[in-house]
Amino acid sequence: MKKNILSYIAQVIGRSSESSTVKTAYKKFKEPENTAVFTTKFITADKHAITLVKHNSDDNTWEFFSDDKFDDYEAVAKVVSLKEIIALDSSVLEIADLAAGYCAHRKLRNESWEIALIK
Repeated sequence: MKKNILSYIAQVIGRSSESSTVKTAYKKFKEPENTAVFTTKFITADKHAITLVKHNSDDNTWEFFSDDKFDDYEAVAKVVSLKEIIALDSSVLEIADLAAGYCAHRKLRNESWEIALIK
């Protein structure tokens, strides 16, 4: 019985790992989890999806945004820990190795990230 269960699990795992819908394995940020990052109240308070991530090359900071529009960044800006961002949306771990000077964008939370150079 135990062998059959293990065989079934191996088959399921084998199938899912070949699926084209499987996302990349989660990675780990180089920065400690207590690193301060920039975001907005739309993500922290309103729990909107993170759709844009910037890893700035000038100061190596990280920024996490939703698609919400705003005129006054200071009115909506929040500084939180990297750990808080990961807790809100662990899919950001997929781009934890994003090089400084690049950004990642997606339209919806469950979509794949598109990587581009920050202009």
